Amino acid sequence: MTPTATPLIDAHHHLWDLDERPQPWLDDPALATIRRTFTPDDLRTTATQLIAGRRLHSTVAVQCVPDVPETEDLLALAEREPLIGAVVGWADLTSPGIGDLLDGLRAGPGGTYLRSLRHLVQGETDPEWLQRPDVERGLAAARDRELCYDVLVRSHQLDQAIRLAERFPDLPQVLDHAGKPSIADGELADWERQLRLLAAHPHVVCKVSGLITEANHEKWTVDDIRPVWDVLLSAFGPGRLMFGSDWPVANLAGGWNRWAATVDELLDGFSDTEIHAVLAGTATAFYRLPSVSEEADVATRFS
Repeated sequence: MTPTATPLIDAHHHLWDLDERPQPWLDDPALATIRRTFTPDDLRTTATQLIAGRRLHSTVAVQCVPDVPETEDLLALAEREPLIGAVVGWADLTSPGIGDLLDGLRAGPGGTYLRSLRHLVQGETDPEWLQRPDVERGLAAARDRELCYDVLVRSHQLDQAIRLAERFPDLPQVLDHAGKPSIADGELADWERQLRLLAAHPHVVCKVSGLITEANHEKWTVDDIRPVWDVLLSAFGPGRLMFGSDWPVANLAGGWNRWAATVDELLDGFSDTEIHAVLAGTATAFYRLPSVSEEADVATRFS
């Protein structure tokens, strides 16, 4: 099959321009190597590794900071940048005006690219943040506007994600970075137990992303990732998994191409249908991305 017929979608990456917007989280000395601006052209130049014979075709750009102007900028960028097929933005879910805010984002430049919201719940200390009444009001506003929700929690917060799935069966949800299992220390038992409970909810899917930065950045191998991969496959099945790079954060632990080569190896022996689900199908359905047949020839996207 041609690359046009077999697209590869990166369902999770970031972009930032430090001249336009500070990223305070990058002040951490451990993140010095990614403390610079990253653009769509940087991603094009970087993402050259094929996965199952597929090359990068489309992406989902994800918010970094709790800042509406960043979301507005990502939406406007998506409107003029053919590589970006959807945006996961941020809005204050606790705001009484969340409905009007979402309506404004959707009506603004590139607003049709807004497909999901995300909040960095991993940084919240309230163990029931996702169940706060004001947060649930915001999630209902997103649901009522046919938006999805990206769940960013650490493994010890998966109980919040499970309750969210129980309380919002009509809000499509995706677990970012597989709930951040503790790959580096190998403590996976509690994560696996909670992940399987979450996966029992059929409206929840999962991103195979962000795993290498949960491993030893310098020493990880495919064998360190495989136990998590096996659990994800068993719990969700390939039809509810989507590939994401978490670039440029992935640069801290090997980068886009090394992660892509790892996924290529992990997919060895899978059927064409299963490979398509992980590399394009699940993301296309969840984020309502245009099918390849609806787009111009992929070659023009990289000309």
